[in-house]
Amino acid sequence: MKKQTIIVTGASSGIGKEIARHFLEKGDNVVINSFTAKKLEEVYQELGAGENLAMVAGNVSDKKTGERLVATAVEKFGSADVLVNNAGIFETKPFLEVDEAYLDRFLNTNLKGTYFTTQAVIPQMLKQRDGVVINIGTPLVNHALGGVPITAQMASKGAIHALTLQLAAEFGKDNIRVNTVAPGTIRTPMHGKDADDSAGLHLLNRVGEVEDIAEMVYTVAKSNFISGAIINVDGGLAAGHNLN
Repeated sequence: MKKQTIIVTGASSGIGKEIARHFLEKGDNVVINSFTAKKLEEVYQELGAGENLAMVAGNVSDKKTGERLVATAVEKFGSADVLVNNAGIFETKPFLEVDEAYLDRFLNTNLKGTYFTTQAVIPQMLKQRDGVVINIGTPLVNHALGGVPITAQMASKGAIHALTLQLAAEFGKDNIRVNTVAPGTIRTPMHGKDADDSAGLHLLNRVGEVEDIAEMVYTVAKSNFISGAIINVDGGLAAGHNLN
């Protein structure tokens, strides 16, 4: 399997950090990103600060951050083969309490971050006549939970699912493959010590681990014939719940 250069946004913790670690351990080059420079530096050191690792701090909702990520990948490693749009935020707030500023936070980080970072990398992938974009979505886009008020989150993530399909259609002829990996509840710092409280939402009656998502992202990145797919890695959440 050829060595690739992977860009991972939101890589300072949780799923993003594990995705970066997984590709590094498999021998690929990785460019990591986080909005917080200090945390990014800590992860850079934790992942070994080796010659096949680079970092770019910045807010992904600003297209210039995506452009710097691509420039770093090309200058240091010669290509930008895979973009993993992992940066995202998750909170709950009742619909009637959501104001414009709150909604904008989700649209900026989740949707605009994915949109403009992808827009920055596609020209390089067109030059290469090859590339993979992997977005991080959620099965909850198509599987609503009445007791979990997440309209702002789902509005932004639903847009990412739709964007995935349209990008796959527009750039398939150029050998650029675009997919979404949609995790269930994963044990990450974002969910804190309460992650296991969500076990019953999954048919497997347990939450997932960051390694589960990293393994699927790696599989999709290395495939030549997966495009336009929304792949649930969710312990069966999208199919039903374990209510015993």
